[in-house]
Amino acid sequence: MNFPTSDGIPFGGLILLLGAVGLGRGLAQVQMQPGTRTAEDCRVEAMDYKGWHAQQLSNQWLQMIFVPQNGGRLMQVSFAGHPYMFVNPQLAGKYFPPTNGKWFNYGGDKLWLLPEGNRDEQHWAGDSDLLDDGPFTFRSLEEGKHCEVELTGPADPQTGIQFLRTIHLDADSPRIQFHATMKNISGHMVNWSMQSVSQYNTSDPASERGFNHNFWTFAPTNPTSSYLNRYHVRYGPAQNSAVGVRDDGLFTVHYVHMAAELWLDSTEGWLAVVDGKSHYAMVERYRYDGLKPYPGKASVIFWTNGSDMQLSRDGIPSMSADPDAAPYYLEAELNSPMCALRPGDSCSFETEWFPTRAGDEFHGVTDAGILIKPLRAIQENGKVKLSGSFGVFFPGHLVARFYDEHGSFIGTVPVVEVKPTEAVSLDIEVVAPGKASRVSLHLQDENAVDRGSLHELQIAGEDSR
Repeated sequence: MNFPTSDGIPFGGLILLLGAVGLGRGLAQVQMQPGTRTAEDCRVEAMDYKGWHAQQLSNQWLQMIFVPQNGGRLMQVSFAGHPYMFVNPQLAGKYFPPTNGKWFNYGGDKLWLLPEGNRDEQHWAGDSDLLDDGPFTFRSLEEGKHCEVELTGPADPQTGIQFLRTIHLDADSPRIQFHATMKNISGHMVNWSMQSVSQYNTSDPASERGFNHNFWTFAPTNPTSSYLNRYHVRYGPAQNSAVGVRDDGLFTVHYVHMAAELWLDSTEGWLAVVDGKSHYAMVERYRYDGLKPYPGKASVIFWTNGSDMQLSRDGIPSMSADPDAAPYYLEAELNSPMCALRPGDSCSFETEWFPTRAGDEFHGVTDAGILIKPLRAIQENGKVKLSGSFGVFFPGHLVARFYDEHGSFIGTVPVVEVKPTEAVSLDIEVVAPGKASRVSLHLQDENAVDRGSLHELQIAGEDSR
């Protein structure tokens, strides 16, 4: 099924050996923690991945594969057996040293700089330069109940920047925490934004055309946006039926194999990537800083890879035959505010990823999960009937918090046990502890920590069904 709009309407070479390029900088420096590990712990392990020397960070929920040599990339994330990232099969296991004027798109997730461009030194020209393709060092900092790894990039004299990235994973949930640092290693002032660039796999071998026709991204628009239509078409056609803003204010991209770059000045701090065919989702969170400028005012960028329209010298339009347009993937990009750094100064950018399950609808993101079908609460024969569908971020249980007509808290009722690997389909009657007027459905994790509300609303009467 296609995801509906808010009103129910669907949107319509030379290969070099690894040893030739200074492997010493990219080799893992793994520091093992003492003690016996259990199946419930998280761990860091060296491995071979598609021919690359890789490092795996994993717990009982997910696996992350890092290829330090290739620009410190997080090459793959798999949750409950579902792989999210695009990995370019043409370049699997290969490595090319930094080469200006070329781009070796291995796939995965990496750090880039903004603003992009080639007109002066205050813009990053991109390509496979030292930042994108230089070898990173890898260290394991902690294992067990908590895992943390560190990736340190080479100092780039062209931009004056060095990246450092730490990734944190607890043993008891699939939440991934990223802490990225950008340091000025030059002797002069620099002004850059860090960008987390994640390439999601949109291919579908079972499809006649090769790509997943039920792949979507969502992000909340800014009601006071600086952009026309609350988003900006940076590249691609201005009229694009696969892109739009729903009545509920959510910006949507329905993946099609056509090149487009779309900018949002979103302020709510999240985006969601939803595979409507497999019913898996990934939510990326960030903290928006309204006091600082963003590159081109954009906090979120989406790129749909594919062919683009070009004009010949005679003005005849045609679709491009660029081989880079062939792979099926979508980029979700989070931008930090611009950082004006004096020599030796650093700034940081923190993001979180939450893999979970999805469904045939999408209605938003909360602290605790995603809304597949929003919560409904109806008074019925002295009981409150609760219904709805959700994807949760943490294992634990849902509880219903009830409030009276004056807003006073009157009690909590346990509802159901939940885990991120399974979508929650709720259809249950509970007895409210008193005369309830409002209910909030909360997620408590396995350590009894309140992870926030999935949905809160007024309780309707029987005649509201």
